[in-house]
Amino acid sequence: MSGNSNKKEISDAGGAENSPMNNIPKGLTLTRAHVEQIFPKLTPEQIGRITPHGQTRAIEPGEVLYEQGEIDAPFFVVVSGGIEVVRPLGPGAVETLVTVYGSGQFTGEVGTLSGRRTLFRVRVTKQGKVIEVDRQQMLALVQSDSELSQILMRAFILRRVELVASGVGDVVLIGSTHSAGTLRIKEFLMRNGHPYTFIDLEHDPDIQDLLDNFHITTNEIPVVICRGTVVLRNPGNQQIADCLGFNESIDQIQVRDLVIIGGGPSGLAAAVYGASEGLDVLVLETSSPGGQAGSSSRIENYLGFPTGISGQELAARAYHQAQKFGAVMRIVKATRLLCDNKPYVVEVENGTRIQAQTVVIATGAEYRRPELEKLSLFEGAGVYYSATFVEAQLCDGEVIVVGGGNAAGQAAVFLAETTERVHMLVRSAGLVESMSRYLIRRIEETPKILLRPHTEIVALEGGDHLESVRWRNNQSGESEEHKIRHVFIMTGATPNTHWLDRCVALDTKGFIKTGPDLSPENLSAAHWPLARQPYLLETSLPGVFAVGDVRGGNIKRVASAVGEGSIVVSFIQKVLQE
Repeated sequence: MSGNSNKKEISDAGGAENSPMNNIPKGLTLTRAHVEQIFPKLTPEQIGRITPHGQTRAIEPGEVLYEQGEIDAPFFVVVSGGIEVVRPLGPGAVETLVTVYGSGQFTGEVGTLSGRRTLFRVRVTKQGKVIEVDRQQMLALVQSDSELSQILMRAFILRRVELVASGVGDVVLIGSTHSAGTLRIKEFLMRNGHPYTFIDLEHDPDIQDLLDNFHITTNEIPVVICRGTVVLRNPGNQQIADCLGFNESIDQIQVRDLVIIGGGPSGLAAAVYGASEGLDVLVLETSSPGGQAGSSSRIENYLGFPTGISGQELAARAYHQAQKFGAVMRIVKATRLLCDNKPYVVEVENGTRIQAQTVVIATGAEYRRPELEKLSLFEGAGVYYSATFVEAQLCDGEVIVVGGGNAAGQAAVFLAETTERVHMLVRSAGLVESMSRYLIRRIEETPKILLRPHTEIVALEGGDHLESVRWRNNQSGESEEHKIRHVFIMTGATPNTHWLDRCVALDTKGFIKTGPDLSPENLSAAHWPLARQPYLLETSLPGVFAVGDVRGGNIKRVASAVGEGSIVVSFIQKVLQE
Protein backbone atom coordinates (compact mmCIF):
# COMPACT_ATOMS: atom_id res chain seq x y z
CA MET A 1 0.00 0.00 0.00
CA SER A 2 2.06 2.96 1.22
CA GLY A 3 5.22 1.14 2.29
CA ASN A 4 4.64 2.07 5.93
CA SER A 5 6.27 -0.71 7.95
CA ASN A 6 4.19 0.27 10.98
CA LYS A 7 0.97 -0.76 9.30
CA LYS A 8 -0.92 -4.02 8.85
CA GLU A 9 -3.94 -4.98 6.77
CA ILE A 10 -7.02 -6.70 8.13
CA SER A 11 -7.38 -8.62 4.89
CA ASP A 12 -7.02 -8.24 1.15
CA ALA A 13 -10.21 -7.89 -0.85
CA GLY A 14 -8.14 -7.77 -4.06
CA GLY A 15 -6.62 -4.37 -4.87
CA ALA A 16 -8.02 -2.23 -7.63
CA GLU A 17 -5.02 -2.95 -9.82
CA ASN A 18 -5.65 -6.72 -9.97
CA SER A 19 -9.40 -6.94 -9.65
CA PRO A 20 -11.90 -7.50 -12.43
CA MET A 21 -14.22 -5.13 -10.57
CA ASN A 22 -13.73 -1.37 -10.55
CA ASN A 23 -11.91 0.17 -7.60
CA ILE A 24 -12.21 -2.68 -5.12
CA PRO A 25 -10.04 -1.41 -2.25
CA LYS A 26 -7.73 -3.31 -0.01
CA GLY A 27 -8.83 -3.56 3.59
CA LEU A 28 -11.88 -5.28 4.99
CA THR A 29 -13.12 -8.64 3.74
CA LEU A 30 -16.24 -7.83 1.75
CA THR A 31 -19.18 -9.58 0.18
CA ARG A 32 -18.22 -9.17 -3.48
CA ALA A 33 -21.84 -8.86 -4.55
CA HIS A 34 -22.01 -5.62 -2.57
CA VAL A 35 -18.58 -4.14 -3.31
CA GLU A 36 -19.77 -1.83 -6.08
CA GLN A 37 -22.52 -0.53 -3.76
CA ILE A 38 -20.21 -0.12 -0.78
CA PHE A 39 -17.49 1.63 -2.79
CA PRO A 40 -19.25 3.12 -5.82
CA LYS A 41 -17.43 5.29 -8.33
CA LEU A 42 -19.29 8.50 -9.13
CA THR A 43 -19.62 9.66 -12.70
CA PRO A 44 -18.22 13.06 -13.79
CA GLU A 45 -21.79 14.33 -14.07
CA GLN A 46 -22.58 13.24 -10.49
CA ILE A 47 -19.37 14.81 -9.22
CA GLY A 48 -20.38 17.99 -11.02
CA ARG A 49 -23.62 18.11 -9.02
CA ILE A 50 -21.70 17.76 -5.75
CA THR A 51 -19.12 20.46 -6.58
CA PRO A 52 -21.37 23.50 -5.81
CA HIS A 53 -22.01 22.13 -2.31
CA GLY A 54 -18.33 22.24 -1.28
CA GLN A 55 -14.92 23.54 -2.19
CA THR A 56 -12.38 21.89 -4.48
CA ARG A 57 -8.84 21.89 -3.12
CA ALA A 58 -5.47 20.26 -3.63
CA ILE A 59 -4.19 17.42 -1.43
CA GLU A 60 -0.64 16.30 -0.75
CA PRO A 61 0.70 12.88 0.37
CA GLY A 62 0.76 12.52 4.16
CA GLU A 63 -1.92 15.17 4.74
CA VAL A 64 -4.49 14.04 7.32
CA LEU A 65 -7.97 15.03 6.16
CA TYR A 66 -9.42 14.16 9.56
CA GLU A 67 -8.33 12.32 12.67
CA GLN A 68 -10.04 9.55 14.59
CA GLY A 69 -12.45 11.02 17.12
CA GLU A 70 -13.23 14.27 15.29
CA ILE A 71 -16.76 15.67 15.47
CA ASP A 72 -18.65 16.90 12.39
CA ALA A 73 -15.92 15.73 10.02
CA PRO A 74 -16.34 16.86 6.40
CA PHE A 75 -17.34 14.60 3.53
CA PHE A 76 -14.72 14.22 0.78
CA VAL A 77 -15.05 13.23 -2.88
CA VAL A 78 -11.77 12.24 -4.55
CA VAL A 79 -11.44 14.04 -7.90
CA SER A 80 -7.89 12.77 -8.46
CA GLY A 81 -5.16 11.20 -6.37
CA GLY A 82 -5.77 8.78 -3.52
CA ILE A 83 -6.56 8.61 0.21
CA GLU A 84 -6.53 5.82 2.79
CA VAL A 85 -8.62 5.04 5.86
CA VAL A 86 -6.70 3.57 8.82
CA ARG A 87 -7.54 2.63 12.37
CA PRO A 88 -4.96 3.89 14.88
CA LEU A 89 -4.78 1.66 17.94
CA GLY A 90 -3.40 4.28 20.31
CA PRO A 91 -0.49 6.74 20.38
CA GLY A 92 2.48 5.31 18.46
CA ALA A 93 0.76 1.96 17.94
CA VAL A 94 0.35 -0.07 14.77
CA GLU A 95 -2.23 1.22 12.31
CA THR A 96 -4.74 -1.10 10.69
CA LEU A 97 -5.64 -0.42 7.09
CA VAL A 98 -9.39 -0.27 6.61
CA THR A 99 -9.68 0.78 2.96
CA VAL A 100 -8.38 3.11 0.22
CA TYR A 101 -10.25 5.49 -2.09
CA GLY A 102 -9.35 6.55 -5.62
CA SER A 103 -10.76 9.06 -8.08
CA GLY A 104 -14.55 9.20 -8.16
CA GLN A 105 -14.94 7.63 -4.72
CA PHE A 106 -15.95 9.27 -1.44
CA THR A 107 -15.42 9.04 2.30
CA GLY A 108 -17.95 8.54 5.08
CA GLU A 109 -20.35 6.09 6.70
CA VAL A 110 -23.49 6.49 8.81
CA GLY A 111 -21.62 8.43 11.51
CA THR A 112 -21.13 11.16 8.90
CA LEU A 113 -24.89 11.80 8.91
CA SER A 114 -25.07 12.48 12.64
CA GLY A 115 -21.70 14.18 13.02
CA ARG A 116 -20.61 11.71 15.68
CA ARG A 117 -16.94 11.15 16.40
CA THR A 118 -15.10 9.62 13.46
CA LEU A 119 -14.03 5.99 13.80
CA PHE A 120 -10.84 6.25 11.75
CA ARG A 121 -8.04 8.47 10.47
CA VAL A 122 -8.23 9.55 6.81
CA ARG A 123 -4.93 10.41 5.13
CA VAL A 124 -3.75 11.33 1.63
CA THR A 125 -1.55 8.76 -0.17
CA LYS A 126 -1.33 10.34 -3.62
CA GLN A 127 -1.30 13.96 -4.77
CA GLY A 128 -4.52 15.20 -6.33
CA LYS A 129 -7.72 17.10 -5.67
CA VAL A 130 -10.79 16.56 -3.49
CA ILE A 131 -14.15 18.23 -3.05
CA GLU A 132 -14.60 19.02 0.66
CA VAL A 133 -18.24 19.26 1.77
CA ASP A 134 -19.26 20.14 5.33
CA ARG A 135 -21.87 17.95 7.03
CA GLN A 136 -24.79 20.35 6.71
CA GLN A 137 -24.21 20.76 2.98
CA MET A 138 -23.91 16.98 2.62
CA LEU A 139 -27.28 16.54 4.37
CA ALA A 140 -28.80 19.16 2.06
CA LEU A 141 -27.44 17.19 -0.88
CA VAL A 142 -28.98 13.85 0.17
CA GLN A 143 -32.29 15.57 0.87
CA SER A 144 -32.48 17.30 -2.51
CA ASP A 145 -30.81 14.94 -5.02
CA SER A 146 -32.61 11.59 -5.14
CA GLU A 147 -30.00 9.79 -7.25
CA LEU A 148 -27.04 10.86 -5.12
CA SER A 149 -29.09 10.25 -1.98
CA GLN A 150 -29.58 6.62 -2.95
CA ILE A 151 -25.89 6.12 -3.78
CA LEU A 152 -24.55 7.84 -0.65
CA MET A 153 -27.07 6.46 1.84
CA ARG A 154 -26.69 2.90 0.58
CA ALA A 155 -22.89 3.13 0.73
CA PHE A 156 -22.92 4.69 4.22
CA ILE A 157 -25.24 2.02 5.62
CA LEU A 158 -23.46 -0.93 3.99
CA ARG A 159 -20.08 0.34 5.15
CA ARG A 160 -21.31 0.41 8.74
CA VAL A 161 -22.78 -3.09 8.31
CA GLU A 162 -19.38 -4.37 7.11
CA LEU A 163 -17.58 -2.68 10.01
CA VAL A 164 -19.96 -4.18 12.58
CA ALA A 165 -19.70 -7.64 11.00
CA SER A 166 -15.90 -7.42 10.95
CA GLY A 167 -15.66 -6.03 14.49
CA VAL A 168 -13.57 -3.09 13.26
CA GLY A 169 -14.13 0.24 14.96
CA ASP A 170 -12.77 2.52 17.66
CA VAL A 171 -13.82 0.36 20.63
CA VAL A 172 -12.28 -2.66 22.33
CA LEU A 173 -14.45 -4.49 24.87
CA ILE A 174 -12.65 -6.77 27.32
CA GLY A 175 -14.95 -9.06 29.26
CA SER A 176 -16.40 -12.48 29.86
CA THR A 177 -19.29 -14.21 28.14
CA HIS A 178 -20.48 -15.17 31.64
CA SER A 179 -20.60 -11.56 32.85
CA ALA A 180 -23.90 -9.65 33.03
CA GLY A 181 -21.99 -6.38 32.58
CA THR A 182 -20.29 -7.65 29.43
CA LEU A 183 -23.64 -8.77 27.99
CA ARG A 184 -25.16 -5.35 28.72
CA ILE A 185 -22.33 -3.50 26.95
CA LYS A 186 -22.34 -5.85 23.95
CA GLU A 187 -26.07 -5.34 23.58
CA PHE A 188 -25.73 -1.55 23.95
CA LEU A 189 -23.04 -1.36 21.24
CA MET A 190 -24.87 -3.79 18.96
CA ARG A 191 -28.23 -2.06 19.17
CA ASN A 192 -26.57 1.32 18.56
CA GLY A 193 -24.89 -0.20 15.50
CA HIS A 194 -21.42 0.67 16.78
CA PRO A 195 -18.57 -1.62 15.63
CA TYR A 196 -16.31 -3.04 18.33
CA THR A 197 -13.69 -5.70 18.97
CA PHE A 198 -14.49 -8.17 21.74
CA ILE A 199 -11.70 -9.86 23.70
CA ASP A 200 -12.84 -12.77 25.85
CA LEU A 201 -10.91 -13.20 29.10
CA GLU A 202 -11.48 -16.95 29.08
CA HIS A 203 -10.24 -17.60 25.54
CA ASP A 204 -7.61 -15.03 24.56
CA PRO A 205 -4.11 -16.24 25.52
CA ASP A 206 -2.52 -12.79 25.14
CA ILE A 207 -5.05 -10.87 27.22
CA GLN A 208 -2.71 -10.33 30.16
CA ASP A 209 -0.33 -8.21 28.06
CA LEU A 210 -3.19 -5.90 27.11
CA LEU A 211 -4.43 -5.69 30.71
CA ASP A 212 -0.93 -4.85 31.92
CA ASN A 213 -0.47 -2.23 29.20
CA PHE A 214 -3.54 -0.33 30.39
CA HIS A 215 -3.04 -1.14 34.11
CA ILE A 216 -6.30 -3.07 34.29
CA THR A 217 -7.00 -5.67 36.96
CA THR A 218 -9.42 -8.54 36.40
CA ASN A 219 -11.83 -7.27 39.06
CA GLU A 220 -12.37 -4.13 36.94
CA ILE A 221 -13.83 -6.14 34.07
CA PRO A 222 -15.71 -5.44 31.84
CA VAL A 223 -13.53 -2.72 30.38
CA VAL A 224 -14.15 -0.53 27.35
CA ILE A 225 -11.19 1.10 25.60
CA CYS A 226 -12.20 4.05 23.39
CA ARG A 227 -9.93 5.08 20.53
CA GLY A 228 -7.01 3.23 22.12
CA THR A 229 -6.61 5.93 24.78
CA VAL A 230 -9.61 6.20 27.12
CA VAL A 231 -10.12 3.28 29.52
CA LEU A 232 -13.57 2.84 31.12
CA ARG A 233 -13.74 0.29 33.93
CA ASN A 234 -17.12 -1.43 34.27
CA PRO A 235 -18.83 1.60 32.71
CA GLY A 236 -22.51 2.39 32.52
CA ASN A 237 -24.14 2.88 29.16
CA GLN A 238 -24.15 6.64 29.64
CA GLN A 239 -20.37 6.72 30.15
CA ILE A 240 -19.86 4.73 26.96
CA ALA A 241 -22.21 7.02 25.01
CA ASP A 242 -20.30 10.08 26.23
CA CYS A 243 -16.91 8.55 25.39
CA LEU A 244 -17.99 7.64 21.86
CA GLY A 245 -19.42 11.08 21.22
CA PHE A 246 -23.07 10.07 21.11
CA ASN A 247 -23.95 13.05 23.30
CA GLU A 248 -22.23 16.21 22.22
CA SER A 249 -23.39 19.24 24.16
CA ILE A 250 -27.01 20.31 23.72
CA ASP A 251 -27.80 23.99 23.28
CA GLN A 252 -29.96 24.88 26.30
CA ILE A 253 -30.90 28.27 24.87
CA GLN A 254 -32.28 26.94 21.60
CA VAL A 255 -36.02 26.25 21.56
CA ARG A 256 -36.70 23.11 19.52
CA ASP A 257 -39.82 22.73 17.42
CA LEU A 258 -40.16 19.15 18.66
CA VAL A 259 -38.49 17.05 21.34
CA ILE A 260 -39.29 13.35 21.17
CA ILE A 261 -38.68 11.31 24.31
CA GLY A 262 -38.07 7.71 23.32
CA GLY A 263 -36.51 6.18 20.22
CA GLY A 264 -38.75 3.17 19.63
CA PRO A 265 -40.78 2.70 16.42
CA SER A 266 -43.29 5.43 17.31
CA GLY A 267 -40.61 7.94 18.33
CA LEU A 268 -38.49 7.24 15.25
CA ALA A 269 -41.53 7.56 12.97
CA ALA A 270 -42.31 10.95 14.52
CA ALA A 271 -38.66 11.95 13.99
CA VAL A 272 -38.69 10.92 10.31
CA TYR A 273 -41.95 12.67 9.49
CA GLY A 274 -41.22 15.72 11.65
CA ALA A 275 -37.74 16.28 10.23
CA SER A 276 -38.89 15.62 6.65
CA GLU A 277 -41.45 18.40 7.12
CA GLY A 278 -38.67 20.79 8.09
CA LEU A 279 -39.15 20.76 11.87
CA ASP A 280 -36.16 21.07 14.21
CA VAL A 281 -36.33 17.63 15.86
CA LEU A 282 -34.37 16.26 18.83
CA VAL A 283 -34.83 12.64 19.97
CA LEU A 284 -33.85 11.60 23.50
CA GLU A 285 -33.35 7.85 23.94
CA THR A 286 -32.22 6.18 27.15
CA SER A 287 -30.28 3.30 25.63
CA SER A 288 -30.56 2.58 21.91
CA PRO A 289 -32.90 3.05 18.94
CA GLY A 290 -35.73 0.56 18.60
CA GLY A 291 -37.17 0.37 22.09
CA GLN A 292 -38.75 -2.95 23.04
CA ALA A 293 -39.35 -3.76 19.38
CA GLY A 294 -35.61 -3.44 18.76
CA SER A 295 -35.06 -6.61 20.78
CA SER A 296 -37.34 -8.71 18.55
CA SER A 297 -35.43 -11.38 16.65
CA ARG A 298 -37.83 -11.31 13.69
CA ILE A 299 -41.04 -9.42 12.94
CA GLU A 300 -42.95 -11.22 10.19
CA ASN A 301 -46.25 -9.34 10.06
CA TYR A 302 -44.91 -5.84 9.39
CA LEU A 303 -46.17 -4.42 6.11
CA GLY A 304 -43.69 -4.64 3.24
CA PHE A 305 -41.39 -7.31 4.70
CA PRO A 306 -42.87 -10.68 3.65
CA THR A 307 -39.80 -12.62 4.82
CA GLY A 308 -39.64 -10.69 8.09
CA ILE A 309 -37.18 -8.19 9.53
CA SER A 310 -35.41 -8.06 12.87
CA GLY A 311 -36.40 -5.30 15.26
CA GLN A 312 -32.83 -4.03 15.32
CA GLU A 313 -32.63 -3.79 11.53
CA LEU A 314 -35.97 -1.99 11.32
CA ALA A 315 -34.86 0.47 14.01
CA ALA A 316 -31.50 1.07 12.31
CA ARG A 317 -33.18 1.86 9.00
CA ALA A 318 -35.59 4.27 10.67
CA TYR A 319 -32.76 5.94 12.58
CA HIS A 320 -30.68 6.45 9.41
CA GLN A 321 -33.77 7.83 7.70
CA ALA A 322 -34.35 10.33 10.52
CA GLN A 323 -30.70 11.40 10.35
CA LYS A 324 -30.95 11.88 6.60
CA PHE A 325 -33.67 14.48 7.15
CA GLY A 326 -31.69 16.22 9.89
CA ALA A 327 -33.18 14.86 13.12
CA VAL A 328 -30.72 14.71 16.02
CA MET A 329 -30.56 11.88 18.57
CA ARG A 330 -28.93 11.89 21.98
CA ILE A 331 -28.47 8.78 24.15
CA VAL A 332 -29.54 10.25 27.46
CA LYS A 333 -32.34 9.66 29.95
CA ALA A 334 -35.11 12.21 30.35
CA THR A 335 -35.81 12.58 34.08
CA ARG A 336 -38.43 15.32 34.27
CA LEU A 337 -40.89 17.33 32.22
CA LEU A 338 -41.30 20.86 33.57
CA CYS A 339 -44.90 21.28 32.54
CA ASP A 340 -45.52 24.67 34.13
CA ASN A 341 -43.05 26.28 31.72
CA LYS A 342 -43.86 27.48 28.21
CA PRO A 343 -41.93 26.62 26.11
CA TYR A 344 -41.87 23.25 27.84
CA VAL A 345 -38.59 22.11 29.40
CA VAL A 346 -37.30 18.54 29.37
CA GLU A 347 -34.64 17.86 31.98
CA VAL A 348 -32.15 15.01 31.44
CA GLU A 349 -30.08 13.07 33.96
CA ASN A 350 -26.97 15.29 33.78
CA GLY A 351 -29.10 18.34 34.64
CA THR A 352 -29.26 19.74 31.10
CA ARG A 353 -32.56 21.46 30.31
CA ILE A 354 -33.95 21.36 26.78
CA GLN A 355 -36.64 23.78 25.63
CA ALA A 356 -39.39 22.65 23.27
CA GLN A 357 -42.45 24.12 21.61
CA THR A 358 -43.98 20.65 21.40
CA VAL A 359 -43.17 17.31 23.01
CA VAL A 360 -43.90 13.73 21.97
CA ILE A 361 -43.73 11.16 24.76
CA ALA A 362 -42.79 7.79 23.26
CA THR A 363 -41.19 6.14 26.27
CA GLY A 364 -42.96 2.83 25.72
CA ALA A 365 -43.41 0.08 28.25
CA GLU A 366 -41.16 -2.56 29.74
CA TYR A 367 -41.76 -6.20 30.58
CA ARG A 368 -43.21 -6.78 34.01
CA ARG A 369 -40.71 -8.47 36.31
CA PRO A 370 -42.15 -11.41 38.25
CA GLU A 371 -41.82 -11.38 42.03
CA LEU A 372 -39.02 -13.91 42.40
CA GLU A 373 -36.61 -13.79 45.31
CA LYS A 374 -33.33 -14.02 43.34
CA LEU A 375 -34.43 -12.42 40.09
CA SER A 376 -32.11 -9.39 40.24
CA LEU A 377 -29.12 -11.63 41.03
CA PHE A 378 -29.46 -13.47 37.71
CA GLU A 379 -30.47 -10.61 35.40
CA GLY A 380 -27.94 -10.72 32.58
CA ALA A 381 -26.51 -13.96 34.00
CA GLY A 382 -29.22 -16.39 32.97
CA VAL A 383 -32.31 -14.15 32.99
CA TYR A 384 -32.90 -11.96 29.94
CA TYR A 385 -35.60 -9.58 28.70
CA SER A 386 -34.71 -9.73 25.00
CA ALA A 387 -33.80 -12.50 22.59
CA THR A 388 -31.30 -11.19 20.06
CA PHE A 389 -28.20 -12.73 18.50
CA VAL A 390 -26.18 -11.56 21.52
CA GLU A 391 -28.25 -13.55 24.03
CA ALA A 392 -28.66 -16.53 21.69
CA GLN A 393 -24.87 -16.94 21.52
CA LEU A 394 -24.83 -17.63 25.25
CA CYS A 395 -27.44 -20.37 25.18
CA ASP A 396 -26.90 -24.08 24.90
CA GLY A 397 -29.07 -27.01 25.91
CA GLU A 398 -32.59 -26.06 27.00
CA VAL A 399 -34.08 -22.60 27.55
CA ILE A 400 -37.29 -21.19 28.98
CA VAL A 401 -39.43 -18.44 27.45
CA VAL A 402 -42.03 -16.92 29.78
CA GLY A 403 -44.96 -15.13 28.17
CA GLY A 404 -47.77 -15.61 25.68
CA GLY A 405 -47.57 -12.49 23.50
CA ASN A 406 -46.02 -11.98 20.09
CA ALA A 407 -42.61 -11.03 21.50
CA ALA A 408 -42.47 -14.28 23.46
CA GLY A 409 -43.56 -16.24 20.39
CA GLN A 410 -40.90 -14.61 18.21
CA ALA A 411 -38.28 -15.37 20.85
CA ALA A 412 -39.32 -19.03 21.14
CA VAL A 413 -39.15 -19.60 17.38
CA PHE A 414 -35.80 -17.81 17.14
CA LEU A 415 -34.22 -19.70 20.05
CA ALA A 416 -35.47 -23.03 18.75
CA GLU A 417 -33.11 -22.61 15.79
CA THR A 418 -29.99 -22.97 17.98
CA THR A 419 -31.00 -24.72 21.23
CA GLU A 420 -32.03 -28.27 22.12
CA ARG A 421 -35.46 -27.38 23.46
CA VAL A 422 -37.58 -24.33 24.31
CA HIS A 423 -40.04 -24.59 27.20
CA MET A 424 -42.72 -21.94 26.70
CA LEU A 425 -44.46 -21.11 29.98
CA VAL A 426 -47.82 -19.31 30.00
CA ARG A 427 -50.13 -18.72 32.95
CA SER A 428 -53.29 -19.06 30.85
CA ALA A 429 -54.74 -22.05 29.01
CA GLY A 430 -53.04 -21.22 25.71
CA LEU A 431 -51.90 -18.60 23.22
CA VAL A 432 -55.03 -17.81 21.20
CA GLU A 433 -56.03 -14.68 23.12
CA SER A 434 -52.65 -12.93 23.05
CA MET A 435 -50.66 -14.09 20.01
CA SER A 436 -50.94 -13.72 16.23
CA ARG A 437 -52.18 -16.84 14.49
CA TYR A 438 -49.12 -17.17 12.23
CA LEU A 439 -46.87 -17.40 15.31
CA ILE A 440 -49.14 -19.95 16.98
CA ARG A 441 -48.90 -22.13 13.88
CA ARG A 442 -45.12 -21.73 13.80
CA ILE A 443 -44.88 -22.81 17.44
CA GLU A 444 -47.20 -25.78 16.88
CA GLU A 445 -45.08 -26.89 13.91
CA THR A 446 -41.74 -26.58 15.73
CA PRO A 447 -40.97 -29.85 17.56
CA LYS A 448 -38.33 -28.21 19.75
CA ILE A 449 -40.89 -25.88 21.37
CA LEU A 450 -42.86 -27.40 24.24
CA LEU A 451 -45.82 -25.29 25.35
CA ARG A 452 -46.62 -25.51 29.07
CA PRO A 453 -49.97 -23.84 29.85
CA HIS A 454 -51.07 -22.89 33.39
CA THR A 455 -47.38 -22.79 34.40
CA GLU A 456 -45.25 -20.16 36.09
CA ILE A 457 -41.76 -19.98 37.56
CA VAL A 458 -41.63 -20.00 41.36
CA ALA A 459 -37.90 -20.15 42.11
CA LEU A 460 -34.48 -19.49 40.57
CA GLU A 461 -31.29 -21.05 41.94
CA GLY A 462 -27.56 -20.78 41.26
CA GLY A 463 -24.31 -19.06 42.17
CA ASP A 464 -22.82 -16.40 39.89
CA HIS A 465 -25.06 -17.70 37.08
CA LEU A 466 -28.52 -19.23 36.97
CA GLU A 467 -28.26 -23.02 37.33
CA SER A 468 -31.78 -24.32 37.88
CA VAL A 469 -35.42 -23.29 37.68
CA ARG A 470 -38.50 -24.49 39.57
CA TRP A 471 -41.89 -24.05 37.94
CA ARG A 472 -45.41 -24.91 39.12
CA ASN A 473 -48.66 -25.82 37.39
CA ASN A 474 -51.21 -23.37 38.80
CA GLN A 475 -54.07 -25.85 38.33
CA SER A 476 -52.63 -29.07 39.73
CA GLY A 477 -50.22 -27.38 42.15
CA GLU A 478 -47.44 -29.75 41.07
CA SER A 479 -43.93 -28.26 40.82
CA GLU A 480 -40.82 -29.43 38.99
CA GLU A 481 -37.16 -28.43 39.13
CA HIS A 482 -35.01 -28.44 35.99
CA LYS A 483 -31.33 -27.77 35.37
CA ILE A 484 -31.92 -24.95 32.91
CA ARG A 485 -29.51 -22.02 32.80
CA HIS A 486 -31.32 -19.53 30.54
CA VAL A 487 -34.73 -17.87 31.03
CA PHE A 488 -36.28 -15.22 28.75
CA ILE A 489 -39.02 -13.19 30.45
CA MET A 490 -41.52 -11.37 28.22
CA THR A 491 -44.66 -10.89 30.25
CA GLY A 492 -47.07 -8.00 30.61
CA ALA A 493 -46.27 -4.33 30.16
CA THR A 494 -45.51 -1.57 32.65
CA PRO A 495 -45.63 1.95 31.13
CA ASN A 496 -42.58 4.19 31.51
CA THR A 497 -44.49 7.14 32.96
CA HIS A 498 -43.19 7.42 36.53
CA TRP A 499 -40.83 10.27 35.56
CA LEU A 500 -43.74 12.50 34.44
CA ASP A 501 -44.71 13.29 38.05
CA ARG A 502 -48.42 13.89 37.34
CA CYS A 503 -47.78 16.36 34.49
CA VAL A 504 -50.32 14.57 32.28
CA ALA A 505 -53.44 12.53 33.01
CA LEU A 506 -52.91 8.76 33.34
CA ASP A 507 -55.36 5.88 33.34
CA THR A 508 -55.70 3.41 36.21
CA LYS A 509 -52.81 1.30 34.88
CA GLY A 510 -50.44 4.23 34.50
CA PHE A 511 -50.73 4.68 30.72
CA ILE A 512 -51.14 8.18 29.28
CA LYS A 513 -54.66 9.28 28.34
CA THR A 514 -55.00 11.16 25.06
CA GLY A 515 -57.61 12.78 22.83
CA PRO A 516 -61.18 11.51 23.28
CA ASP A 517 -60.14 9.34 26.25
CA LEU A 518 -59.60 12.49 28.31
CA SER A 519 -62.69 13.16 30.41
CA PRO A 520 -64.01 16.65 31.26
CA GLU A 521 -62.74 15.99 34.80
CA ASN A 522 -59.23 15.27 33.46
CA LEU A 523 -59.21 18.53 31.48
CA SER A 524 -60.59 20.51 34.37
CA ALA A 525 -57.96 19.13 36.76
CA ALA A 526 -55.24 19.97 34.22
CA HIS A 527 -56.65 23.49 33.71
CA TRP A 528 -56.93 22.96 29.95
CA PRO A 529 -56.58 26.52 28.61
CA LEU A 530 -57.88 26.25 25.04
CA ALA A 531 -61.33 26.51 23.52
CA ARG A 532 -60.67 23.49 21.31
CA GLN A 533 -60.64 19.90 22.59
CA PRO A 534 -57.34 17.95 22.65
CA TYR A 535 -56.25 16.50 19.32
CA LEU A 536 -56.34 12.74 18.76
CA LEU A 537 -52.95 11.91 20.37
CA GLU A 538 -52.66 15.01 22.56
CA THR A 539 -52.40 14.69 26.32
CA SER A 540 -53.98 16.92 28.96
CA LEU A 541 -51.15 19.39 28.26
CA PRO A 542 -51.56 21.38 25.02
CA GLY A 543 -48.75 20.57 22.61
CA VAL A 544 -47.64 17.47 24.50
CA PHE A 545 -48.50 14.22 22.73
CA ALA A 546 -48.16 10.51 23.53
CA VAL A 547 -47.64 7.73 20.99
CA GLY A 548 -46.85 4.03 21.02
CA ASP A 549 -46.98 1.59 23.92
CA VAL A 550 -46.95 4.32 26.59
CA ARG A 551 -50.36 5.57 25.43
CA GLY A 552 -53.54 4.16 26.90
CA GLY A 553 -55.54 2.21 24.32
CA ASN A 554 -52.56 1.67 22.04
CA ILE A 555 -52.63 -1.55 20.02
CA LYS A 556 -49.39 -3.35 20.85
CA ARG A 557 -48.12 -3.79 17.31
CA VAL A 558 -45.10 -2.23 15.61
CA ALA A 559 -47.19 -1.03 12.67
CA SER A 560 -49.61 0.71 15.05
CA ALA A 561 -46.71 2.46 16.81
CA VAL A 562 -45.26 3.64 13.49
CA GLY A 563 -48.68 4.86 12.41
CA GLU A 564 -49.18 6.91 15.56
CA GLY A 565 -45.69 8.39 15.27
CA SER A 566 -46.34 9.46 11.69
CA ILE A 567 -49.78 11.01 12.11
CA VAL A 568 -48.88 12.90 15.29
CA VAL A 569 -46.74 15.27 13.20
CA SER A 570 -49.85 16.66 11.48
CA PHE A 571 -51.25 17.68 14.88
CA ILE A 572 -47.89 19.12 15.95
CA GLN A 573 -47.90 21.38 12.88
CA LYS A 574 -51.35 22.65 13.87
CA VAL A 575 -50.13 23.43 17.39
CA LEU A 576 -47.09 25.28 16.07
CA GLN A 577 -49.39 27.42 13.93
CA GLU A 578 -51.71 28.29 16.83
